[in-house]
Amino acid sequence: MASIESTQLLLAAAAAAEDKKAEDLRILALDPTESGLTDYFLICNGTNDRQNLAISDEIELRLKRTFGVYPNSVEGRRQAEWILMDYVDFIVHIFSPEKRAFYGLERLRKSAQTISVDGLNAEVKELISASRAKKAPAKKAAVVKKVTTKKAVAKKVVKKVVVKKAPAKKKAVAKKAAKKVVKRASK
Repeated sequence: MASIESTQLLLAAAAAAEDKKAEDLRILALDPTESGLTDYFLICNGTNDRQNLAISDEIELRLKRTFGVYPNSVEGRRQAEWILMDYVDFIVHIFSPEKRAFYGLERLRKSAQTISVDGLNAEVKELISASRAKKAPAKKAAVVKKVTTKKAVAKKVVKKVVVKKAPAKKKAVAKKAAKKVVKRASK
């Protein structure tokens, strides 16, 4: 299973493709026993080469701006009939309709499970809530520690101020007494 971050990246890539009017968008969850390369394929097609380029540019731009992530490699931009973007945990395939029908990645990966964007969103929400549930007790303990340490620090500061002020007062009193003695002696 992919991490929360890589699943969020995949969802952002799918949203970027949809924003550029990609057609027949599919997410394939690959079987780990058959594919050691990646966890997911994001497959879509544009109506022409220019739209394919626009889809790939939008995916790259969105993932760069939002997550600071660049693809490891991009292939096929020059011809734009089949653009492949490798993001390690998932690979984006942007086809022309003819090339998609010819290569038929969905047919080649029969063991892969097709996942909807909504299903993937639900999976991310479950992962996030599970990770928050694990971290919740640790946070409460950390808050208690912070409160106790803040109180301890405040007590130390008060003690230091009291300790520092006390000798200063004694010195001031001693100086005043010395001045009085000097004045009396000079009279």
